[in-house]
Amino acid sequence: MVQSTDTTTTSGGGESFADLFEQSIQVAGVGEVVKGEVIAVGKDFVLVDIGDKSEGEIDIAEFKDEDGAIEVKVGDTFEVFVEKREPEGGVKLSREKAIGIKVWEEIARIQEADGTIPGRVDSRVKGGLSVDIGVPAFLPYSQIDLRPVRDLDGLIGETLDFKILKFNRRRNNVVISRRAILEEERKQLRDDMRSTLSEGQTLKGAVTNITDYGIFIDLGGMDGLCHITDLSWGRVSHPSKLYKVGDEIEVKVLKYDQENDKVSLGVKQLKSDPWETIQSRYPVSAKVPGKVVSITDYGAFVELEEGVEGLVHISEMSWSKKSRHPSKIVAVGEEVEVVVLNVDPEAKRISLGMKQLQPNPWDMVADNYPVGSIIEGKVKNITDFGIFIGIEEGIDGLIHVSDLSWTERIKHPGEKYAKGETIQAVVLKIDKENERFSLGIKQLEPDPWEAAVEKFAIGTTVTGKITNVTEFGVFVELEEGIEGLIHVSELSKEKVDTPVGQYTVGDSLTAKVINVSAKDRKIGLSIKALSDEGGEGRLEEYKQKQVKSGPSTLGDLLKEEMGNKDKDEA
Repeated sequence: MVQSTDTTTTSGGGESFADLFEQSIQVAGVGEVVKGEVIAVGKDFVLVDIGDKSEGEIDIAEFKDEDGAIEVKVGDTFEVFVEKREPEGGVKLSREKAIGIKVWEEIARIQEADGTIPGRVDSRVKGGLSVDIGVPAFLPYSQIDLRPVRDLDGLIGETLDFKILKFNRRRNNVVISRRAILEEERKQLRDDMRSTLSEGQTLKGAVTNITDYGIFIDLGGMDGLCHITDLSWGRVSHPSKLYKVGDEIEVKVLKYDQENDKVSLGVKQLKSDPWETIQSRYPVSAKVPGKVVSITDYGAFVELEEGVEGLVHISEMSWSKKSRHPSKIVAVGEEVEVVVLNVDPEAKRISLGMKQLQPNPWDMVADNYPVGSIIEGKVKNITDFGIFIGIEEGIDGLIHVSDLSWTERIKHPGEKYAKGETIQAVVLKIDKENERFSLGIKQLEPDPWEAAVEKFAIGTTVTGKITNVTEFGVFVELEEGIEGLIHVSELSKEKVDTPVGQYTVGDSLTAKVINVSAKDRKIGLSIKALSDEGGEGRLEEYKQKQVKSGPSTLGDLLKEEMGNKDKDEA
C-alpha cells in the first residue's frame, strides 16, 4: 500500500513545502515601484502581472489618449506603482504615479547635475506658462527668454529644453527656466565674439529694442547700439519709422569698447555719403522728381533719394502772393517735380522750388500792362497807406493813398473805397525785379493844379470862401479842391498878431495872388497887395523869379516878404 505524502511534513530544516513556496514569491510592498506585464485589457481595468501572488489592476483611464483611444495591449511591460493591497486579495496599481516618481527622481538628478530637461509648452497661466516635463512645471514670464516675448501663444505646443530652478515634490511644484540656458549660450557666444569682433566689420543682427535715440541690435553674443544719427544719411524723425523689433538688418561696427563690452553700430556707413557728389547729381536749375515727406508752416521737405531731402519754401511754391499753408498745395507722400535752386554740401541743404516750373507772370506784365494804360480790377485789401487791386493770378497793384485824389485830403483809403469794389486805375510804374505794380486813380483826370498856374496867375484878383482860420493865416477855397493861404503878414498893412477871432469860416474874401506852385500845390494870397502902392512892382519881381527858377513856394514868398519888411523898417 502506497502511503500518502503529507505536505505538512517538515523538511530537514523544519519548514513545510507551503512555507517554501510562499517565500519563493516576491511580494511588492505598498509604495514601491515594480515592473509589470499586461496580461489582460478589460473595459474598466488593465490586469498587470507584477510577479506577486496576486495580479494588479490599473484604471483604464490611465491608458486613454487625448482622443479617448486606448493605448495599451497584452504583453506591454512598464513600471507601476503599488498603491494598496485589497483585503480580499488583489493589488491596486498606477502607471502614472510610477512615471511621476521616476520623473521626480530625474528632476532631482538633473538639478543636482545642473543639466537640462525637455518639456512641451501646454498653456498660458497666471504669471507665465505651464510646461509638461513629465509633471506640470511653471515657467515664469521672466524666464522665458532674454527679452520680453510679445507672442506667448506662439510658444504653445513647442518642445524646448529647460533648466530646473527649484522643485518641491511634496507640493508637486517645479519652477523651470529657458532664459538660463540662453544666457549660458549667449555667454559662450560673447566670449567667442570678443576675440573676433573688430571695428569696420560688417555683421548681421536682429533688432531687439527701439528707443527715441536709436535701436539695439543682437549681434549673436552681445548687443550693439545704432544711434539715430547713424541709421540714415537723411533725416530720421524716429527709428520706428524705419525698423521694428525682430527685423534682421546688416550693420557696420563703428566702435568697440572691449573693457565695457559696448559696441557702436552704423547702417548708413554701409553706403557712401550721398552729399559728397550732390552737386554733380543735382545741379542748380535741374528739374528732378521727389516725394513730399514732411510739411511745416514754412514749407515742405521733399525726398530726392534716400538720405537726401530738400526744402521747398512756401515762397517758392507759387507765384501768387496769396498766403496759403503748404498743406493746401501739397500732401505728404505726394510725388512732385521740383527745380534745384541752391545746393550747400557742407550744410547738407538743398533749396528747391515749384513755382519755377510755371511761367513767371511778371515776365509778361510790362507787355500786358504798359505804363499809362488803364486797367480794371477788384479791391483785394485796404491798408493805411493805400489799396491793393487784383490784376491777375499772382499780381496785385498798389494805389498809394497819395495817388487816390488830386485835391481830396484822404486820411484812410477805407473812407472812400470798400473791399471787393471794382475800380479803374492808371498804370504808373512796373518794378519787375521787386515785383511791384504801382497804380493811380487821380491820374485818370487832369491835375487841376496844372490849370491853376494859368488860371490863378500872379497878380490875379480872386474871391473865395474861408475854409479855415489858424494862428498863421487864413485858408480860402478858390474852387473845388483848390485853396489859397493868406499869411497873417498879408492880411493888412497894419500888423496883425492873429487872424483868429477876426475872420469866420464861410465868409467871402477877396485877395490877390502873389505866388502859385503846381508842384507844391500851394497858392499864396494877399489882401494887403490889393491896396499896396508898391505891390505891382513886387508882383512883377515874383513873376520874374518864377520864370527864372520855376514856381516859387509859398515859404519862399513869405520869407522874401519878411525880408522886405525888415528893410522897410530899417
